[in-house]
Amino acid sequence: MKILISNSSSMPIYEQIGDQIKTLILKGDIEPGEPLPSIRMLAKELHISVITTKRAYEELERDGYIETVRGKGSFVKSQNQELLREKKLKRIEDMLSDVVDESRSLGLSLNELSELLSVIYEEE
Repeated sequence: MKILISNSSSMPIYEQIGDQIKTLILKGDIEPGEPLPSIRMLAKELHISVITTKRAYEELERDGYIETVRGKGSFVKSQNQELLREKKLKRIEDMLSDVVDESRSLGLSLNELSELLSVIYEEE
């Protein structure tokens, strides 16, 4: 599992870890039931505090992405396919909202934005 930490980001490190793991789960790169690295192992790999990694895992568990089995580790939680679809749609909506805000700040029209989206969507 490849996680990149940006020290220049305004986002806390535990959120960076959580967001990247969520993305891997939503994309299907990490399958339900698959174990995550132990908290200590991930902290060592990323050269960060165990407390930071623990917080990321706690947030992921609270949000329903992983489950922790005492003495065994943390695993990707099986998700209802409809719920998973809703989470993916919400993620797309959030990203599109950012794109719309950025487009408006540049003065792009809806037609120009739609055309740009069509070009990108149809690329192979």
